[in-house]
Amino acid sequence: MGDDDSIMSRLFNTKALLGIVVGAGASYGIYKLVASGKSDANNVKKSKNGTSDSGPERGASSGVILQPGTLLAKVSGLNLLHQSETRAANMPSREVLSQSPGTLQPHHMEMLLTLLETNPNPSDRIQVLVTLGNAAAFSVNQEIICELGGLHKIASLLSDPVPDTRAHCLNALNNLSMNVRNQEQLKVYVPQVLELIEMSPVNSDLQLASLRLLTNMSVTNNHQHLMKNSITLFLSLLVVSNEEMQIQVLKVLVNLSANPDMMEDIVQAQAPASLVVLVDGCTHAPVLLRLLAFVANLRTWTPSAQVADALRRSKDSLYCVLLAPPSQLHHRLPLLLAHPDDQVRTQAARLLA
Repeated sequence: MGDDDSIMSRLFNTKALLGIVVGAGASYGIYKLVASGKSDANNVKKSKNGTSDSGPERGASSGVILQPGTLLAKVSGLNLLHQSETRAANMPSREVLSQSPGTLQPHHMEMLLTLLETNPNPSDRIQVLVTLGNAAAFSVNQEIICELGGLHKIASLLSDPVPDTRAHCLNALNNLSMNVRNQEQLKVYVPQVLELIEMSPVNSDLQLASLRLLTNMSVTNNHQHLMKNSITLFLSLLVVSNEEMQIQVLKVLVNLSANPDMMEDIVQAQAPASLVVLVDGCTHAPVLLRLLAFVANLRTWTPSAQVADALRRSKDSLYCVLLAPPSQLHHRLPLLLAHPDDQVRTQAARLLA
């Protein structure tokens, strides 16, 4: 009777365990538990005093203790991850993305760059780009991302078919381009960024993000020559875009016009005749101020008589539209002396002087 009670007790434990064991190792676990129960029952029958050997019983040593390396590991034959290890495995798509950009470590950014390359889901890519872009607002992270090969990995998404992905890619590159060392690697993408501006809808996020990147890339004289063939594109945008876009275009033009080596390319560029219409009291003051600063930079350049004569013959050149004596600019500047904005009045007065 004692043997039967022991066997029944083990079968009851087996049923309890079967309710706990789930997943891929469940079938194998049933076999192991039943085999274990039978083996213990045989051992009981062979023992004269009705007990097992002096060591702990198998039922006791492999009881219902759900700890890594014990019951489930023996039943399924699989190594279990601790809860902390499971969180670490999911970290790139969850915890890292939600962390403050200032707390990200190099291995976090490496995980994000790997996720950017391997995950084709647009929403996931955008989230990773936002996180990397925010992290790149810190100078130390700009260098870390560069050392991890992140500049080219991020820039590869400039050709992504999803417009939002391209826009967030540009935003991330914009922050990364604040580092002069990074600009040396990013300069190869300037032609592609200029093409995005030309091919994208006017006033689109893509155009705005592209211009922001070019603003940083044109702060120094090192890479401005890469934009000299796009002056007409910038001038054309000025007369068709909204105020936010106009400000960003003028930031680039002011940067370029501060470089004497760029001046001839700028004044020779084809310009829309309606550009001079922006020199008006009705123009948004921040736009007007930057336009006047652009004109002031152009005024510092003095062409030779031969060059000036050649420029006058090109009626649609920027020189004729804004600088040559017949330009309407000379009639519009005095009207700005009555502008309500102090800075506009001051800038207009300087140009008239």
